[in-house]
Amino acid sequence: MSDSGSSSSSVSFDSAFASIATVDQNAVRSIRSGSSNQTLAPDSPRNCHDVFWLGIFLLHMVVLGLFLTVLGANRFHKSDRFNIDRFTSGSAESSRVFTEDYWPMYAVAAGVGALLGWASLLLLGSRANQMMKISVHILTTYLAVLSVFCFWTEHFFWGVVFAIGAALQFLYVISVVDRLPFTMLVLQKAVKMVCSLPEVMRVAYAFMIVMLLWMAIWSFGAAGVVASSMGDGGRWWVLVVLSVSLFWTGAILCNTVHVIVSGLVCLVLVRGGQEATSMPPNSLVKSFRYALTTSFGSICYGSLFTAAIRTMRWEIRGLRSKIGRNECLLCCVDFLFHLVETLVRFFNKYAYVQIAVYGKSFNRSARDAWELFQSTGVEALVAYDCSGAVLLMVTLLGGLISGTCAGVWAHIKWNDRVLMVGSTAMLMGMILVGLAIAVVESAVTSLYICYAEDPMLIHRWDAEFFNQLSETLHQRLQHRSARAREVLAHNRVDVHIQETIPI
Repeated sequence: MSDSGSSSSSVSFDSAFASIATVDQNAVRSIRSGSSNQTLAPDSPRNCHDVFWLGIFLLHMVVLGLFLTVLGANRFHKSDRFNIDRFTSGSAESSRVFTEDYWPMYAVAAGVGALLGWASLLLLGSRANQMMKISVHILTTYLAVLSVFCFWTEHFFWGVVFAIGAALQFLYVISVVDRLPFTMLVLQKAVKMVCSLPEVMRVAYAFMIVMLLWMAIWSFGAAGVVASSMGDGGRWWVLVVLSVSLFWTGAILCNTVHVIVSGLVCLVLVRGGQEATSMPPNSLVKSFRYALTTSFGSICYGSLFTAAIRTMRWEIRGLRSKIGRNECLLCCVDFLFHLVETLVRFFNKYAYVQIAVYGKSFNRSARDAWELFQSTGVEALVAYDCSGAVLLMVTLLGGLISGTCAGVWAHIKWNDRVLMVGSTAMLMGMILVGLAIAVVESAVTSLYICYAEDPMLIHRWDAEFFNQLSETLHQRLQHRSARAREVLAHNRVDVHIQETIPI
Protein backbone atom coordinates (compact mmCIF):
# COMPACT_ATOMS: atom_id res chain seq x y z
CA MET A 1 0.00 0.00 0.00
CA SER A 2 2.74 2.45 0.90
CA ASP A 3 4.68 1.68 -2.29
CA SER A 4 1.69 2.43 -4.46
CA GLY A 5 0.98 5.64 -2.50
CA SER A 6 4.58 6.70 -2.87
CA SER A 7 4.66 6.00 -6.59
CA SER A 8 1.37 7.78 -7.22
CA SER A 9 2.55 10.80 -5.25
CA SER A 10 5.82 10.83 -7.16
CA VAL A 11 4.04 10.55 -10.49
CA SER A 12 1.63 13.36 -9.64
CA PHE A 13 4.39 15.76 -8.63
CA ASP A 14 6.57 14.76 -11.55
CA SER A 15 3.68 15.48 -13.90
CA ALA A 16 3.09 18.84 -12.20
CA PHE A 17 6.75 19.74 -12.63
CA ALA A 18 6.65 18.60 -16.25
CA SER A 19 3.63 20.78 -16.94
CA ILE A 20 5.45 23.83 -15.60
CA ALA A 21 8.46 23.03 -17.76
CA THR A 22 6.17 22.67 -20.78
CA VAL A 23 4.67 26.11 -20.11
CA ASP A 24 8.21 27.51 -19.85
CA GLN A 25 9.13 26.00 -23.23
CA ASN A 26 5.92 27.25 -24.82
CA ALA A 27 6.55 30.73 -23.48
CA VAL A 28 10.09 30.79 -24.86
CA ARG A 29 8.87 29.56 -28.24
CA SER A 30 6.15 32.22 -28.20
CA ILE A 31 8.59 34.98 -27.32
CA ARG A 32 11.08 33.97 -29.97
CA SER A 33 8.55 33.51 -32.70
CA GLY A 34 8.90 36.32 -35.16
CA SER A 35 5.73 35.61 -37.07
CA SER A 36 3.87 38.87 -37.08
CA ASN A 37 0.76 37.30 -38.55
CA GLN A 38 -1.47 40.17 -37.41
CA THR A 39 -4.29 37.95 -36.24
CA LEU A 40 -5.52 40.76 -34.02
CA ALA A 41 -8.21 43.27 -34.90
CA PRO A 42 -10.06 41.46 -37.67
CA ASP A 43 -12.71 43.37 -39.59
CA SER A 44 -15.20 40.50 -39.71
CA PRO A 45 -18.90 41.19 -39.13
CA ARG A 46 -19.98 41.14 -35.48
CA ASN A 47 -23.05 39.74 -33.76
CA CYS A 48 -24.68 41.01 -30.58
CA HIS A 49 -23.94 38.95 -27.46
CA ASP A 50 -25.41 38.82 -23.93
CA VAL A 51 -28.46 40.77 -25.09
CA PHE A 52 -30.42 39.70 -22.00
CA TRP A 53 -28.12 41.68 -19.73
CA LEU A 54 -28.35 44.69 -22.01
CA GLY A 55 -32.12 44.59 -21.62
CA ILE A 56 -31.82 44.25 -17.84
CA PHE A 57 -29.51 47.26 -17.67
CA LEU A 58 -31.73 49.48 -19.84
CA LEU A 59 -34.85 48.49 -17.87
CA HIS A 60 -32.98 49.13 -14.63
CA MET A 61 -31.99 52.61 -15.84
CA VAL A 62 -35.56 53.57 -16.78
CA VAL A 63 -37.14 52.23 -13.56
CA LEU A 64 -34.43 53.66 -11.34
CA GLY A 65 -34.56 57.03 -13.10
CA LEU A 66 -38.28 57.34 -12.32
CA PHE A 67 -37.74 56.10 -8.75
CA LEU A 68 -34.96 58.63 -8.12
CA THR A 69 -37.03 61.49 -9.55
CA VAL A 70 -39.95 60.66 -7.26
CA LEU A 71 -37.72 60.29 -4.18
CA GLY A 72 -35.98 63.59 -4.79
CA ALA A 73 -39.06 65.59 -5.81
CA ASN A 74 -41.04 64.33 -2.79
CA ARG A 75 -39.13 66.69 -0.50
CA PHE A 76 -37.92 69.32 -2.96
CA HIS A 77 -39.08 72.77 -1.73
CA LYS A 78 -42.07 71.05 -0.13
CA SER A 79 -42.43 68.44 2.59
CA ASP A 80 -43.96 65.14 1.45
CA ARG A 81 -45.16 66.32 -1.96
CA PHE A 82 -46.42 62.84 -2.98
CA ASN A 83 -47.67 61.83 0.47
CA ILE A 84 -45.02 59.11 0.82
CA ASP A 85 -44.59 59.76 4.54
CA ARG A 86 -47.74 57.79 5.26
CA PHE A 87 -45.67 54.64 4.60
CA THR A 88 -42.98 55.72 7.10
CA SER A 89 -42.78 56.85 10.71
CA GLY A 90 -42.42 60.60 10.12
CA SER A 91 -41.33 63.08 12.77
CA ALA A 92 -41.62 66.79 13.27
CA GLU A 93 -37.88 67.23 12.74
CA SER A 94 -37.88 65.39 9.41
CA SER A 95 -40.62 67.66 8.05
CA ARG A 96 -38.14 70.57 8.21
CA VAL A 97 -35.47 68.79 6.11
CA PHE A 98 -35.58 69.00 2.30
CA THR A 99 -33.78 67.52 -0.70
CA GLU A 100 -32.03 70.79 -1.45
CA ASP A 101 -30.34 70.66 1.98
CA TYR A 102 -28.25 67.65 0.89
CA TRP A 103 -28.11 67.93 -2.89
CA PRO A 104 -25.34 70.61 -2.86
CA MET A 105 -23.17 68.28 -0.74
CA TYR A 106 -23.35 65.65 -3.45
CA ALA A 107 -22.58 68.35 -6.02
CA VAL A 108 -19.39 69.13 -4.10
CA ALA A 109 -18.44 65.42 -4.07
CA ALA A 110 -19.06 65.14 -7.83
CA GLY A 111 -17.07 68.30 -8.48
CA VAL A 112 -14.14 67.12 -6.37
CA GLY A 113 -14.24 63.68 -8.01
CA ALA A 114 -14.29 65.18 -11.51
CA LEU A 115 -11.43 67.55 -10.60
CA LEU A 116 -9.36 64.67 -9.18
CA GLY A 117 -10.07 62.56 -12.27
CA TRP A 118 -8.99 65.39 -14.57
CA ALA A 119 -5.86 65.99 -12.47
CA SER A 120 -5.07 62.26 -12.52
CA LEU A 121 -5.09 62.21 -16.31
CA LEU A 122 -2.80 65.25 -16.44
CA LEU A 123 -0.40 63.84 -13.83
CA LEU A 124 -0.32 60.47 -15.56
CA GLY A 125 1.10 62.20 -18.58
CA SER A 126 3.84 64.07 -16.71
CA ARG A 127 4.42 62.53 -13.25
CA ALA A 128 3.00 59.00 -13.52
CA ASN A 129 5.53 57.16 -11.35
CA GLN A 130 5.50 59.77 -8.58
CA MET A 131 1.71 59.91 -8.54
CA MET A 132 1.38 56.12 -8.31
CA LYS A 133 3.96 55.79 -5.53
CA ILE A 134 2.40 58.59 -3.48
CA SER A 135 -1.09 57.10 -3.86
CA VAL A 136 0.09 53.64 -2.74
CA HIS A 137 1.70 54.97 0.44
CA ILE A 138 -0.68 57.79 1.34
CA LEU A 139 -3.81 55.61 1.21
CA THR A 140 -2.81 53.75 4.40
CA THR A 141 -2.23 57.04 6.22
CA TYR A 142 -5.51 58.51 4.98
CA LEU A 143 -7.48 55.47 6.14
CA ALA A 144 -5.80 55.66 9.57
CA VAL A 145 -6.63 59.37 9.89
CA LEU A 146 -10.26 58.69 8.97
CA SER A 147 -10.36 55.95 11.60
CA VAL A 148 -9.12 58.37 14.28
CA PHE A 149 -11.67 60.99 13.16
CA CYS A 150 -14.52 58.45 13.39
CA PHE A 151 -13.47 57.42 16.90
CA TRP A 152 -13.23 61.09 17.87
CA THR A 153 -16.80 61.73 16.62
CA GLU A 154 -17.98 58.54 18.42
CA HIS A 155 -18.72 56.57 15.24
CA PHE A 156 -17.03 53.48 16.61
CA PHE A 157 -18.22 51.01 13.98
CA TRP A 158 -16.81 53.05 11.09
CA GLY A 159 -13.68 53.76 13.10
CA VAL A 160 -13.06 50.01 13.31
CA VAL A 161 -13.86 49.58 9.60
CA PHE A 162 -11.34 52.24 8.55
CA ALA A 163 -8.74 50.88 10.99
CA ILE A 164 -9.09 47.38 9.52
CA GLY A 165 -8.91 48.88 6.03
CA ALA A 166 -5.67 50.70 6.93
CA ALA A 167 -4.17 47.50 8.37
CA LEU A 168 -5.13 45.43 5.30
CA GLN A 169 -3.77 48.09 2.97
CA PHE A 170 -0.48 48.19 4.88
CA LEU A 171 -0.16 44.39 4.86
CA TYR A 172 -0.94 44.23 1.16
CA VAL A 173 1.69 46.85 0.27
CA ILE A 174 4.27 45.00 2.40
CA SER A 175 3.44 41.71 0.68
CA VAL A 176 3.88 43.12 -2.85
CA VAL A 177 6.67 45.66 -2.28
CA ASP A 178 9.11 43.53 -4.30
CA ARG A 179 6.72 43.61 -7.26
CA LEU A 180 6.25 47.37 -7.34
CA PRO A 181 9.29 48.15 -9.59
CA PHE A 182 7.95 45.86 -12.33
CA THR A 183 4.44 47.24 -11.80
CA MET A 184 5.67 50.81 -12.19
CA LEU A 185 7.51 49.82 -15.38
CA VAL A 186 4.32 48.40 -16.91
CA LEU A 187 2.31 51.45 -15.85
CA GLN A 188 4.94 53.77 -17.29
CA LYS A 189 4.75 52.04 -20.68
CA ALA A 190 0.95 52.03 -20.57
CA VAL A 191 0.98 55.78 -19.90
CA LYS A 192 3.40 56.20 -22.82
CA MET A 193 0.91 54.43 -25.08
CA VAL A 194 -2.02 56.51 -23.78
CA CYS A 195 -0.14 59.80 -24.21
CA SER A 196 0.61 58.89 -27.83
CA LEU A 197 -3.17 58.67 -28.44
CA PRO A 198 -4.65 62.05 -27.46
CA GLU A 199 -8.13 61.01 -28.62
CA VAL A 200 -8.14 58.45 -25.79
CA MET A 201 -8.09 61.30 -23.27
CA ARG A 202 -11.10 62.85 -24.96
CA VAL A 203 -12.99 59.56 -24.64
CA ALA A 204 -12.34 59.55 -20.88
CA TYR A 205 -13.51 63.16 -20.51
CA ALA A 206 -16.65 62.47 -22.56
CA PHE A 207 -17.65 59.52 -20.38
CA MET A 208 -16.96 61.54 -17.24
CA ILE A 209 -19.46 64.13 -18.48
CA VAL A 210 -22.04 61.39 -19.15
CA MET A 211 -21.47 60.02 -15.65
CA LEU A 212 -21.84 63.51 -14.13
CA LEU A 213 -25.22 63.90 -15.86
CA TRP A 214 -26.43 60.60 -14.42
CA MET A 215 -25.03 61.51 -11.01
CA ALA A 216 -27.10 64.69 -11.04
CA ILE A 217 -30.24 62.52 -11.19
CA TRP A 218 -28.86 59.87 -8.83
CA SER A 219 -27.75 62.35 -6.17
CA PHE A 220 -31.14 64.13 -6.42
CA GLY A 221 -32.85 60.89 -5.40
CA ALA A 222 -30.19 60.02 -2.80
CA ALA A 223 -30.56 63.47 -1.22
CA GLY A 224 -34.30 62.87 -1.05
CA VAL A 225 -33.69 59.55 0.74
CA VAL A 226 -31.34 61.17 3.29
CA ALA A 227 -33.90 63.94 3.90
CA SER A 228 -36.86 61.52 4.12
CA SER A 229 -38.81 60.65 7.23
CA MET A 230 -37.72 57.00 7.15
CA GLY A 231 -35.79 55.64 10.08
CA ASP A 232 -32.04 55.20 9.81
CA GLY A 233 -32.42 51.51 8.98
CA GLY A 234 -34.78 52.23 6.09
CA ARG A 235 -32.57 55.01 4.75
CA TRP A 236 -29.49 52.76 4.81
CA TRP A 237 -31.23 49.93 2.96
CA VAL A 238 -32.48 52.25 0.21
CA LEU A 239 -29.05 53.90 -0.09
CA VAL A 240 -27.36 50.49 -0.33
CA VAL A 241 -29.64 49.52 -3.23
CA LEU A 242 -29.01 52.87 -4.93
CA SER A 243 -25.24 52.50 -4.37
CA VAL A 244 -25.19 49.02 -5.96
CA SER A 245 -27.02 50.48 -8.95
CA LEU A 246 -24.57 53.39 -9.21
CA PHE A 247 -21.61 51.02 -8.89
CA TRP A 248 -22.92 48.82 -11.72
CA THR A 249 -23.58 51.86 -13.92
CA GLY A 250 -20.12 53.26 -13.20
CA ALA A 251 -18.49 49.88 -13.88
CA ILE A 252 -20.31 49.65 -17.21
CA LEU A 253 -19.10 53.08 -18.28
CA CYS A 254 -15.53 52.27 -17.14
CA ASN A 255 -15.56 48.99 -19.06
CA THR A 256 -17.03 50.69 -22.12
CA VAL A 257 -14.02 53.02 -22.05
CA HIS A 258 -11.91 49.89 -21.56
CA VAL A 259 -13.29 48.28 -24.73
CA ILE A 260 -12.94 51.45 -26.82
CA VAL A 261 -9.36 52.10 -25.73
CA SER A 262 -8.33 48.42 -25.98
CA GLY A 263 -9.58 48.16 -29.53
CA LEU A 264 -7.65 51.27 -30.53
CA VAL A 265 -4.42 50.26 -28.73
CA CYS A 266 -4.40 46.78 -30.27
CA LEU A 267 -5.03 48.26 -33.69
CA VAL A 268 -2.14 50.70 -33.28
CA LEU A 269 0.23 47.92 -32.21
CA VAL A 270 -0.81 45.64 -35.08
CA ARG A 271 -0.54 48.35 -37.74
CA GLY A 272 2.83 49.55 -36.50
CA GLY A 273 1.83 52.94 -35.08
CA GLN A 274 -0.88 55.55 -35.34
CA GLU A 275 0.85 57.26 -38.26
CA ALA A 276 1.19 54.04 -40.28
CA THR A 277 -0.38 54.07 -43.72
CA SER A 278 -2.14 50.77 -42.96
CA MET A 279 -4.18 52.36 -40.14
CA PRO A 280 -7.86 52.33 -41.19
CA PRO A 281 -9.69 55.66 -41.20
CA ASN A 282 -12.03 56.51 -38.31
CA SER A 283 -10.63 53.69 -36.18
CA LEU A 284 -11.74 55.38 -32.95
CA VAL A 285 -15.28 55.84 -34.30
CA LYS A 286 -15.45 52.15 -35.23
CA SER A 287 -14.22 51.08 -31.80
CA PHE A 288 -16.74 53.44 -30.19
CA ARG A 289 -19.58 52.04 -32.30
CA TYR A 290 -18.70 48.41 -31.53
CA ALA A 291 -18.54 49.14 -27.79
CA LEU A 292 -21.96 50.81 -27.70
CA THR A 293 -23.78 48.35 -29.97
CA THR A 294 -22.75 44.72 -30.49
CA SER A 295 -20.49 44.50 -27.41
CA PHE A 296 -22.56 46.51 -24.95
CA GLY A 297 -24.50 43.50 -23.64
CA SER A 298 -21.25 41.69 -22.84
CA ILE A 299 -19.98 44.80 -21.05
CA CYS A 300 -23.16 44.97 -18.93
CA TYR A 301 -22.82 41.29 -18.01
CA GLY A 302 -19.12 41.35 -17.15
CA SER A 303 -19.41 44.53 -15.10
CA LEU A 304 -21.54 42.70 -12.53
CA PHE A 305 -18.74 40.44 -11.29
CA THR A 306 -15.25 41.34 -12.50
CA ALA A 307 -14.47 44.12 -9.98
CA ALA A 308 -15.43 42.05 -6.92
CA ILE A 309 -13.55 38.94 -8.11
CA ARG A 310 -10.41 40.93 -8.95
CA THR A 311 -10.37 42.54 -5.49
CA MET A 312 -10.80 39.15 -3.80
CA ARG A 313 -7.95 37.73 -5.88
CA TRP A 314 -5.53 40.53 -4.92
CA GLU A 315 -6.31 40.23 -1.22
CA ILE A 316 -6.07 36.43 -1.14
CA ARG A 317 -2.78 36.46 -3.07
CA GLY A 318 -1.31 38.98 -0.62
CA LEU A 319 -2.52 36.99 2.40
CA ARG A 320 -1.32 33.69 0.92
CA SER A 321 2.22 34.98 0.47
CA LYS A 322 2.48 35.98 4.16
CA ILE A 323 0.98 32.96 5.92
CA GLY A 324 4.18 30.97 6.26
CA ARG A 325 3.85 27.35 7.42
CA ASN A 326 0.58 27.48 9.32
CA GLU A 327 -0.89 24.36 7.69
CA CYS A 328 -4.49 24.84 8.86
CA LEU A 329 -4.74 28.47 7.79
CA LEU A 330 -2.85 27.76 4.57
CA CYS A 331 -5.32 25.01 3.71
CA CYS A 332 -8.31 27.35 4.15
CA VAL A 333 -6.69 30.16 2.16
CA ASP A 334 -5.65 27.71 -0.58
CA PHE A 335 -9.28 26.58 -0.90
CA LEU A 336 -10.42 30.20 -1.33
CA PHE A 337 -7.52 30.87 -3.68
CA HIS A 338 -8.40 28.00 -6.01
CA LEU A 339 -12.09 28.96 -5.89
CA VAL A 340 -11.30 32.55 -6.90
CA GLU A 341 -8.82 31.37 -9.56
CA THR A 342 -11.61 29.27 -11.08
CA LEU A 343 -13.92 32.29 -11.16
CA VAL A 344 -11.16 34.39 -12.73
CA ARG A 345 -11.18 32.08 -15.74
CA PHE A 346 -14.73 33.24 -16.51
CA PHE A 347 -14.62 36.82 -15.15
CA ASN A 348 -11.41 38.74 -15.84
CA LYS A 349 -10.61 42.20 -17.18
CA TYR A 350 -8.67 40.77 -20.14
CA ALA A 351 -11.98 39.62 -21.58
CA TYR A 352 -12.71 43.22 -22.60
CA VAL A 353 -9.70 43.23 -24.93
CA GLN A 354 -10.98 40.08 -26.64
CA ILE A 355 -14.43 41.69 -26.85
CA ALA A 356 -12.93 44.82 -28.41
CA VAL A 357 -10.80 42.91 -30.93
CA TYR A 358 -12.97 39.93 -31.86
CA GLY A 359 -16.49 40.84 -30.71
CA LYS A 360 -16.99 37.62 -28.69
CA SER A 361 -19.36 37.05 -25.78
CA PHE A 362 -18.01 37.87 -22.33
CA ASN A 363 -17.56 34.35 -20.93
CA ARG A 364 -15.91 33.09 -24.10
CA SER A 365 -13.63 36.13 -24.18
CA ALA A 366 -12.59 35.64 -20.55
CA ARG A 367 -11.94 31.92 -21.05
CA ASP A 368 -9.97 32.47 -24.29
CA ALA A 369 -7.85 35.21 -22.72
CA TRP A 370 -6.98 33.06 -19.71
CA GLU A 371 -6.18 30.01 -21.86
CA LEU A 372 -3.97 32.21 -24.03
CA PHE A 373 -2.06 33.41 -20.97
CA GLN A 374 -1.62 29.91 -19.56
CA SER A 375 -0.57 28.33 -22.86
CA THR A 376 2.14 30.96 -23.41
CA GLY A 377 3.22 31.33 -19.77
CA VAL A 378 2.25 35.04 -19.73
CA GLU A 379 -0.07 34.24 -16.81
CA ALA A 380 3.08 34.28 -14.66
CA LEU A 381 3.60 37.93 -15.60
CA VAL A 382 -0.07 38.78 -15.04
CA ALA A 383 0.04 37.22 -11.57
CA TYR A 384 3.25 39.11 -10.72
CA ASP A 385 1.95 42.48 -11.94
CA CYS A 386 0.07 44.70 -9.43
CA SER A 387 -0.92 47.52 -11.78
CA GLY A 388 -4.64 46.89 -11.30
CA ALA A 389 -4.27 47.06 -7.52
CA VAL A 390 -2.21 50.27 -7.74
CA LEU A 391 -4.82 51.92 -9.96
CA LEU A 392 -7.52 50.77 -7.54
CA MET A 393 -5.60 52.50 -4.73
CA VAL A 394 -5.60 55.73 -6.75
CA THR A 395 -9.35 55.31 -7.27
CA LEU A 396 -9.99 54.64 -3.56
CA LEU A 397 -7.93 57.66 -2.54
CA GLY A 398 -9.90 59.89 -4.90
CA GLY A 399 -13.17 58.52 -3.53
CA LEU A 400 -12.09 59.02 0.09
CA ILE A 401 -11.15 62.63 -0.58
CA SER A 402 -14.52 63.30 -2.27
CA GLY A 403 -16.40 61.59 0.55
CA THR A 404 -14.45 63.54 3.17
CA CYS A 405 -15.32 66.89 1.56
CA ALA A 406 -19.05 66.07 1.50
CA GLY A 407 -18.90 64.47 4.96
CA VAL A 408 -17.25 67.51 6.58
CA TRP A 409 -19.96 69.78 5.18
CA ALA A 410 -22.65 67.38 6.42
CA HIS A 411 -20.96 67.28 9.84
CA ILE A 412 -21.17 71.06 10.07
CA LYS A 413 -24.80 71.23 8.97
CA TRP A 414 -26.49 67.92 9.96
CA ASN A 415 -24.30 65.94 12.33
CA ASP A 416 -26.54 62.86 12.51
CA ARG A 417 -26.31 62.01 8.77
CA VAL A 418 -22.61 62.43 8.09
CA LEU A 419 -21.93 58.78 7.25
CA MET A 420 -24.88 58.49 4.87
CA VAL A 421 -23.71 61.48 2.86
CA GLY A 422 -20.00 60.69 3.18
CA SER A 423 -20.19 57.02 2.11
CA THR A 424 -22.40 57.65 -0.92
CA ALA A 425 -20.31 60.69 -1.91
CA MET A 426 -17.20 58.51 -1.66
CA LEU A 427 -18.70 56.09 -4.19
CA MET A 428 -19.39 58.99 -6.56
CA GLY A 429 -15.79 60.17 -6.32
CA MET A 430 -14.42 56.66 -6.87
CA ILE A 431 -16.43 56.20 -10.04
CA LEU A 432 -15.34 59.54 -11.53
CA VAL A 433 -11.65 58.97 -10.77
CA GLY A 434 -11.93 55.37 -11.99
CA LEU A 435 -13.39 56.58 -15.29
CA ALA A 436 -10.42 58.88 -15.78
CA ILE A 437 -7.71 56.28 -15.16
CA ALA A 438 -9.56 53.45 -16.94
CA VAL A 439 -7.60 54.40 -20.07
CA VAL A 440 -4.34 53.38 -18.37
CA GLU A 441 -5.68 50.00 -17.25
CA SER A 442 -7.00 49.43 -20.77
CA ALA A 443 -3.52 50.04 -22.16
CA VAL A 444 -2.00 47.61 -19.61
CA THR A 445 -4.38 44.79 -20.48
CA SER A 446 -3.94 45.41 -24.21
CA LEU A 447 -0.15 45.23 -23.91
CA TYR A 448 -0.38 41.86 -22.15
CA ILE A 449 -2.82 40.42 -24.70
CA CYS A 450 -0.66 41.58 -27.60
CA TYR A 451 2.46 40.20 -25.93
CA ALA A 452 0.76 36.81 -25.53
CA GLU A 453 -0.68 36.79 -29.07
CA ASP A 454 2.51 37.91 -30.82
CA PRO A 455 5.48 39.21 -28.78
CA MET A 456 6.98 40.87 -31.85
CA LEU A 457 4.18 43.44 -31.73
CA ILE A 458 5.64 44.72 -28.46
CA HIS A 459 9.21 44.39 -29.80
CA ARG A 460 8.36 46.56 -32.80
CA TRP A 461 6.73 49.16 -30.56
CA ASP A 462 9.37 49.26 -27.77
CA ALA A 463 12.32 46.86 -27.99
CA GLU A 464 13.62 47.72 -24.52
CA PHE A 465 10.24 47.04 -22.92
CA PHE A 466 10.03 43.75 -24.82
CA ASN A 467 13.40 42.68 -23.41
CA GLN A 468 12.35 43.63 -19.87
CA LEU A 469 9.08 41.69 -20.18
CA SER A 470 10.89 38.64 -21.57
CA GLU A 471 13.50 38.71 -18.81
CA THR A 472 10.88 39.05 -16.07
CA LEU A 473 8.81 36.25 -17.58
CA HIS A 474 11.84 33.97 -17.67
CA GLN A 475 12.59 34.76 -14.02
CA ARG A 476 9.00 34.11 -12.93
CA LEU A 477 8.85 30.78 -14.76
CA GLN A 478 12.18 29.76 -13.21
CA HIS A 479 10.79 30.74 -9.80
CA ARG A 480 7.73 28.56 -10.36
CA SER A 481 9.89 25.66 -11.47
CA ALA A 482 12.06 26.01 -8.35
CA ARG A 483 8.93 26.10 -6.16
CA ALA A 484 7.65 22.95 -7.88
CA ARG A 485 10.96 21.19 -7.20
CA GLU A 486 10.83 22.30 -3.56
CA VAL A 487 7.28 21.02 -3.12
CA LEU A 488 8.21 17.76 -4.87
CA ALA A 489 11.23 17.23 -2.61
CA HIS A 490 9.24 18.13 0.52
CA ASN A 491 6.46 15.65 -0.29
CA ARG A 492 8.91 12.89 -1.13
CA VAL A 493 10.51 13.38 2.29
CA ASP A 494 7.07 13.18 3.91
CA VAL A 495 6.28 9.97 2.03
CA HIS A 496 9.62 8.48 3.07
CA ILE A 497 8.97 9.33 6.73
CA GLN A 498 5.51 7.72 6.55
CA GLU A 499 7.06 4.59 5.07
CA THR A 500 9.61 4.28 7.90
CA ILE A 501 7.03 4.71 10.67
CA PRO A 502 5.86 1.24 11.81
CA ILE A 503 2.11 0.70 11.70
